[in-house]
Amino acid sequence: MKKTFLLMAITTAGISFGQGKIQYPQTKKGETVDVYFDTKVNDPYRWLEDDKSAETGAWVKAQNEVTYGYLDKIPFRDELKKRMEKLWNYEKISAPFVEGKFTYYSKNNGLQNQSVVYRKGKDGKEEVFLDPNTFSKDGTTSLGGLNFSKDGSKAAYAISEGGSDWRKVIIIDAITKKVLEDTLVDVKFSGVSWHGNNGFYYSSYDKPKGSELSAKTDQHKLYFHKLGTSQKEDKVIYGADQKRRYIGGYVTEDDKYLVISAANSTYGNELFIKDLTKPNSPIVTIVDNFNSSNQIIENEGTKLFIETDLNAPNTRVVTVDISNPKPENWKDFIKETKDILSPSTGGGFFFANYTKDAVSFVQQYDYSGKLIREIKLPAVGSAGGFGAKKEDKTLYYSFTNYTTPGTIYSFEPKSGKSEIYQKPKVDFKSEDYESKQVFYTSKDGTKIPMIITYKKGIKLDGKNPTILYGYGGFNVSLTPSFSIANAVWLENGGVYAVANLRGGGEYGKKWHDAGTKLQKQNVFDDFIAAGEYLIAQKYTSSDFLAIRGGSNGGLLVGATMTQRPDLMKVALPAVGVMDMLRYHTFTAGAGWAYDYGTAQDNKEMFEYLKGYSPVQNVKKDVKYPATMVTTGDHDDRVVPAHSFKFAAELQEKQTGENPVLIRIDVKAGHGAGKSVAATIQENVDVQAFTLYNMGFKALPKK
Repeated sequence: MKKTFLLMAITTAGISFGQGKIQYPQTKKGETVDVYFDTKVNDPYRWLEDDKSAETGAWVKAQNEVTYGYLDKIPFRDELKKRMEKLWNYEKISAPFVEGKFTYYSKNNGLQNQSVVYRKGKDGKEEVFLDPNTFSKDGTTSLGGLNFSKDGSKAAYAISEGGSDWRKVIIIDAITKKVLEDTLVDVKFSGVSWHGNNGFYYSSYDKPKGSELSAKTDQHKLYFHKLGTSQKEDKVIYGADQKRRYIGGYVTEDDKYLVISAANSTYGNELFIKDLTKPNSPIVTIVDNFNSSNQIIENEGTKLFIETDLNAPNTRVVTVDISNPKPENWKDFIKETKDILSPSTGGGFFFANYTKDAVSFVQQYDYSGKLIREIKLPAVGSAGGFGAKKEDKTLYYSFTNYTTPGTIYSFEPKSGKSEIYQKPKVDFKSEDYESKQVFYTSKDGTKIPMIITYKKGIKLDGKNPTILYGYGGFNVSLTPSFSIANAVWLENGGVYAVANLRGGGEYGKKWHDAGTKLQKQNVFDDFIAAGEYLIAQKYTSSDFLAIRGGSNGGLLVGATMTQRPDLMKVALPAVGVMDMLRYHTFTAGAGWAYDYGTAQDNKEMFEYLKGYSPVQNVKKDVKYPATMVTTGDHDDRVVPAHSFKFAAELQEKQTGENPVLIRIDVKAGHGAGKSVAATIQENVDVQAFTLYNMGFKALPKK
C-alpha cells in the first residue's frame, strides 16, 4: 500500500566542482514523500516526471548545454568522429524477399539517416519503393514495419515519429505506391498481419489520459481493419472483455487461422486460435495461463507446430491437432536439449537455431521431424535468419561475431548449398583482432561466460581502456555481433568485453529466473565479478575500466556503480530503469514485473527493490565514477524521468572531481529508428567522454 504527500517545493543551488569546475544547472528539490508499508521514501525530483512541463523542458535544455559544453572541449572528439564516419560509410544491403511480382530489399549507401526500401521487377530494374529519409527533414521519423497483403498488391507500413513506440500505419497500393485511405493512428506494440487482401489485424491501446509518452497503458486490444472503412469502425477481436497488457495476432501462412497471444508481462502467454474459413467461428483456447511461453510457428492443415518452454526450459517444438489442442495432447517434434532452441521455418523445412555458450549452431529438419543436416557456419559467432515462405527455393541467413561484419549468405534447403550473398566492404582489418571466451566465477560460485575482444598481441599490463557491457534480463541473450562503434574502440587500443549474466536467455528459463525478482542481485554480482576478473587478469584496471548497458542494462550500470563505485573509472548508463519503486506506473512498465516484481507486491519485495534501486541508493560524500547518463526525450519505453532523477541525485551528492553529465537526445526514443547521424554522434560522445576521463588527451596510439 502506498500513500503520497506533495509538499511545497524548495530550490537547491547548483554545485560547482569537477574537471574544469563544472557548474551544474540548479535542480529544484521538492518534498514529495511516498509511504510503502509504513516506510517513508523521499522523492524530491518527482517533478521531473512531468515530460510536458515547461520547467522540465528548461531543465533538459540546461543540462544539455552543460554536457555539450564539456564534450566540445575534448580535444580528440572531432578526430574520433571523422574515423567513425569513415568506417560507417559503407553500403549495407538486407536479405531480399519476394512479394507478388517484385523482389524487395533495404539498402543504405553508407551515411543515409534511414535505410531505403528498394524493389526489382522481372526486368531487373531497381526502383525506390519507400524512402524513410523523406518522412522528416531531420531524419527522426523512421520506418517501423512493412507488411504486404497475400498477393503482394497492397502494403501497410508503420512510421515512428521522434523514436516513440506509438505508430501510424499508412496503407498503399503496392503496385502504384499510392495511398489508399486515411492513416491509422495510435498503434502501439503491434505487428500488421493481413488476411487475404481484405484487411489486416493490428493491436493498440486506448489513448492514455495525460502524456502519451509517460502515462500508463495496460489494456491492449486486437483489432481488424477492413480496407475501405474508417479506423473508428475497426472491430475489436480480442481484449475488450479481457484485460491484458500485451495482445498480438497473426494469420497463418495458408490464410486459414488467426493466432492470438495474450500476456500481462514480458514472460508467459495465453495462446488462442480462430478458424478464419468458418464465419463466426469461436476463439479456441490452447494455453489458458501465463506460466510458459508459447507460439505457433507453422501449421500443416489442422496440424499445429508450437514452440514452447512448457516442461522444457530450454524450449522444444511440439505438434497437436487443432481439434484438441490442449497441452496434454502435445507431442514432441523437436525435443528439448541441453542447448537453447530458437526455431524457424522456410522453404518447406524447419531450422533449429541453437545457442550453446552464447554462440550459434543450426540444424535442419523436414516436416516428419527427420534431421536433414547440420548447417556449417563460417566461424564461431551468431547466425540469424532461416525464415521464409514455404514455397521459397532460396533462404537467407546472416552471420557475424565481434570482429566479423554481418555477412548475408544464401542457402538452398534442398541441396544444402550455401554461399555469400552480400559481404560488406568495411575499412576494418578483422584479421588483426581476436575474441576469447572465458568462464569466470561469480560471488555465489556460478560460472559466467564472457567474450573478450581485443587487438592481437595485447599487453596485459592493466592499462588497456576497457568497456564492459552487460544486460542480464528479460530472457535476452547477448550473442556475438559486429559493431562499427566497437570497431573504432578496438582500433584505438580498447578492449571490449561482454558478460552473459544471469537474467538473460543464454542458458534457458532457469538462467533467466536466476536473475529475477528476489534474485536480481545475482545479475549485479555477476557484472561486478566480470570487472574483477578483467582487472585480476590485467586486461585493465579500475582506472581504465568503463561499464556500459542500456535499458535493463542501464539499471545494471546504475546498480553496479552505486554498489561498487570504486570498481570502475567511467559509468555509461543508457535509457536505464533507475527508479525501481515507480517504474511500473509509467507506460507499459508494469509488464516488466515478471523480472522485477513491484514495490506494491509486498513488504519484502518493496525492501528488496529499495535496496538496489539506483535513484534511491545514491549516497552523499561518495566518489562516484565519471558518469554520462544518456536518454531520449521521446522515450516512452523507459521514460526519461528515470535518467533525469538519477542524474539529479548524482549531481547533488557526488564528491570529488569526476563529472556527472546527462546527454539527452531531443526527438529521440528508446533507440529503435534513431538516425545514422544521431547514432554516430552518440557513440563518438560516449567514447570521447570515456577516454578523456581515463586520462587520454589524444587518441591512444594504434
